[in-house]
Amino acid sequence: MEGAIVLYPCPGSGHLVSMVEVGKLILSNHPSFSISVIIPTAPFETAATHDYIAAVSKAIPSITFYHLPPVALPQNALSIAKDFPTLVYKLGQLNNPNLLETLLAISKRSEVKAFIIDFFCNAAFQVSSSLNIPTYYYFTSGANNLSYFIYYPKIHRSLTKNLKDLEDMKLNVPGSPSVRAKDMPESMFDRATYVYQCLVDTALNMTKSSGLLVNSFELLEERACRALANGECAPGDSMPPVYFIGPVVSEKKEGSKEKHECLSWLDSKPSQSVVFLCFGSMGVFYTEQLKEIANGLERSGVRFLWVVRTPPPNDETVRRLAETDPSIESFLPEGFLERTKDRGYVVQSWAPQVAVLSHNSVGGFVTHCGWNSVLEAVCSSVPMLAWPLYAEQKMNKTFLVEEMKVALPVNASEEGLVSATELEKRVIELMESDNGKAVRQQVKAMKEGAAAATREGGSSRVALAKLVSHLNNDK
Repeated sequence: MEGAIVLYPCPGSGHLVSMVEVGKLILSNHPSFSISVIIPTAPFETAATHDYIAAVSKAIPSITFYHLPPVALPQNALSIAKDFPTLVYKLGQLNNPNLLETLLAISKRSEVKAFIIDFFCNAAFQVSSSLNIPTYYYFTSGANNLSYFIYYPKIHRSLTKNLKDLEDMKLNVPGSPSVRAKDMPESMFDRATYVYQCLVDTALNMTKSSGLLVNSFELLEERACRALANGECAPGDSMPPVYFIGPVVSEKKEGSKEKHECLSWLDSKPSQSVVFLCFGSMGVFYTEQLKEIANGLERSGVRFLWVVRTPPPNDETVRRLAETDPSIESFLPEGFLERTKDRGYVVQSWAPQVAVLSHNSVGGFVTHCGWNSVLEAVCSSVPMLAWPLYAEQKMNKTFLVEEMKVALPVNASEEGLVSATELEKRVIELMESDNGKAVRQQVKAMKEGAAAATREGGSSRVALAKLVSHLNNDK
């Protein structure tokens, strides 16, 4: 029987694509395996992943996709849709019967050497353990984040209050900078919630698993990688092997074959002169914030390429316009596009981010600190302004600024608003100051480090070889 590796990603685009890329990475270096990917049917829009899955299926026949049937979510599922972690943890739990059936079917045809699951698919650990299949977790964020995640049960046991009540209290974890309680993910704020318990359970199960795969590389997060490898983040628990196999970034062809207009615009701009602003697939701002960004960019005098999404439905301007698809101009200061047309370019909704970041004219990136975006910037040697929005992004900001030194901070008010004055100051600092120059040099060194890690004999390639050796010896 051939050896199979089964992947079980969370269906969110940033998680699914990253895990399939891990499958491709394993195959490209160790082609004797077959890869099966089991995908839960998501209760939210996943159009972005359909074309990607189709392209991978066509290009790599040894990767097979299995789509689980839809499950009946509880009545309140739509009201918790904005709480992504709760929704996907619930989805994983309800899918266990379908997962068991699919794993049994795959096991009849192949010897399952490893079952690699996203941390949001923690409920699956119960199923694979009952079948005696070696189970690994893939952590789609970085090593500093994983340090906090693995250490968190100890923090949980030492606290009696909720994180949301601890505000500026500093949490300390081996190998990482301290983080304020209020900068932890919101899903960890309240001990009484379902999602909080899921996260603690996941951390405990990870220490019982066969191993952890991390989308990072040793040079980028040296202290955290060392602390994890030495077991310092799981005091009192055994720690499985940790494999730092990153950077895993998608080389998917983005969008149509035609060149996006913004890339043609970049072609006419001087080297490293443009700051790129893009805030991930879920990064949406109200009109008030969009106007502050516009004013800050206009006053900075810096060239910019800005991806703007329509504000949420409850935005006052959106409600007033009452149009199905109002133009982006409606949410920006009057005359802004005309006044900045010689040095600015505004794109509605989407731009080919990897292509933009790797363009020679781009010299800075204002990012929401999503880990995939961070790695894409590092691999393109683009320094960042860290403007976190949700999930673990406030933690990432701390790590990027204080530990990795590849970003400068953008600071928001208590209400979460970033003023035009703050953005203007930070954009100029990144593009024109000595601080910006230092960050630029550091990110260049990290780009070279990423290339070295993934070459023959590099730390990430060696980690991948160790993982495969482990799989071949596991029964």
